[in-house]
Amino acid sequence: MVRHLGSGGAAAAPPVGGREPAPPRSEEEEEDAGGAGQHPPCQAGAMEAAGAQEPGGGGCSCCSGSSRPRCRLPWARKTPGTKKKFTCPGLGLFYTILSAFLFSVASLFLKKIEDVHSVEISAFRCVFQMAFVLPGLIYYKTGFLGPKGKRVFLFFRGFLGSGAMILLYYAFQVMPLADATVITFSSPVFTSLLAWIFLKEKYSLWDLLFTLFTITGVVLIARPPFLFGSNIIGIEGSYTNHLKGTIAAVISAVSTASTFVILRKMGKSVHYFLSIWYYAVIGLIVCIVALFVIDEWTLPYCGTDRFLLILIGLLGLGGQIFLTKALQIEKAGPVAIMKTMDVVFAFILQILFLNHLPTWWTVGGALCVVASSSGTAIRKWQQNSKKAKENEI
Repeated sequence: MVRHLGSGGAAAAPPVGGREPAPPRSEEEEEDAGGAGQHPPCQAGAMEAAGAQEPGGGGCSCCSGSSRPRCRLPWARKTPGTKKKFTCPGLGLFYTILSAFLFSVASLFLKKIEDVHSVEISAFRCVFQMAFVLPGLIYYKTGFLGPKGKRVFLFFRGFLGSGAMILLYYAFQVMPLADATVITFSSPVFTSLLAWIFLKEKYSLWDLLFTLFTITGVVLIARPPFLFGSNIIGIEGSYTNHLKGTIAAVISAVSTASTFVILRKMGKSVHYFLSIWYYAVIGLIVCIVALFVIDEWTLPYCGTDRFLLILIGLLGLGGQIFLTKALQIEKAGPVAIMKTMDVVFAFILQILFLNHLPTWWTVGGALCVVASSSGTAIRKWQQNSKKAKENEI
């Protein structure tokens, strides 16, 4: 091993193997011999290990005065062929809009299907979910049951999530598309309330105000007779079905909020595919039991309905995939705000393809619910950004 001796009269190190050391080569000769960037290592290993040299400090002693460092220090290395990964600005928000559009089109197709119960449609959706998730479970080797301490949470996540889907599909069938979409969009407000109750998270006066706004929006859409009289316009079918659909949509929103709280409780300890697997398996079991109880299991009569069922499953999967991708590359606050496009698409599709103009009561209720959900998302976004800055400090 060659040593660097002190400046106070040092003798040269003996040649290794009885040979005289070769004279130092110029930079051009080194490049020709070993290729660009293939310089021999200098005697800076000890300095690197001891941390005596810092990046930007001019390099080690053997590289001083050279236009290009020849040592193997980490900051002097360059990996050939590496390029900085390009990220498209706003790609996550675009994925969110695309997800909202796919979900809205799936809801429109659900309105077009005749003589097929919402529970049966939910069962088809669960089958598609299972077919999509099963290869992912095998690839990531997550197992089918999950960690022992999380199985109870996974069960309730699957039960509440599938229940929310069934109730949402029922609401779509018995009430206007925009009305059901607006009511179910109130889930972020209920999430804040449930997180305060079960997770002891902060619940401010702003959150209470947003909750009251949401309830006001739901009342404007439901238009109960004791407030608006018996002559209700702008509803589909009888008011009894409209009221049932409203109740189903509200319970669906609360169930969705409950699943969010459960997922927040589990954190990142459970793989995303495993969570969807429980959602699909338990949902399919619930749908089969419910179909036998209500005796509504019938195959679609025409090929169009069968084709629409397949499209509903594919569009639902596509919407979920793009929403997941959006949350992976974009902050949750902007994604939650951009999801208000669900309501916009619902109004547009209802007017264009269902020939049903929304009433001003529905528009007013939509504004209340969207403002509340957006306000909740913005406040959570600001709080998380503030915490992140405090942690950096």
